[in-house]
Amino acid sequence: MRIFKLLLCLTASLAVMNTSAEPPKTSASKTELATFGTGCFWCTEAVFQTMEGVKSSVSGYAGGTTPDPTYEQVCTGTTGHAEVIQVEFDPARISYAKLLEMFWKVHDPTTLNRQGNDRGTQYRSVIFYHNEAQKLAAEKSKLAAQPKFQDPIVTQIVPLTKFYRAEDYHQDYYRKHPEQGYCRIVIKPKLDKLKNH
Repeated sequence: MRIFKLLLCLTASLAVMNTSAEPPKTSASKTELATFGTGCFWCTEAVFQTMEGVKSSVSGYAGGTTPDPTYEQVCTGTTGHAEVIQVEFDPARISYAKLLEMFWKVHDPTTLNRQGNDRGTQYRSVIFYHNEAQKLAAEKSKLAAQPKFQDPIVTQIVPLTKFYRAEDYHQDYYRKHPEQGYCRIVIKPKLDKLKNH
């Protein structure tokens, strides 16, 4: 599966080599940021983009020691970074607590360094908090979520030190490539399932 994803990434990168992604749009209302790791960022980005009150969902890397990492470097599992998304949201329209509720639904937080066929520390379950209020909310949410799972939750809750935006070809991946095999086999069923909950 990892080789398949790397091939898709190389194909996508060649297709968009001469284009640049637009920066996230901001509005007059005050927005906040949330950063989550739930395995493959293509999946998570697609889910959070559908939520009312979410302004943008950006794929990237966080939690490691390698500065300005590339996707290929992160895939080796040696950078310490996790694949994450950074969500810009309007707290007047959606709360951080609601984002956390979706975080627990969108992946399996009981599998250590693995989501489905994606294995390695780069696919770990992690909440990177931006302030003390987010830390407390994440810890409270984790306690509330545990009874819904048979196995212990292994999600890390750690402070965000730096977020690195992923390469342009990773951004809006599902919207741009809904016909790709990974999108059809993995992402679309996940979106359909969440739509019905």
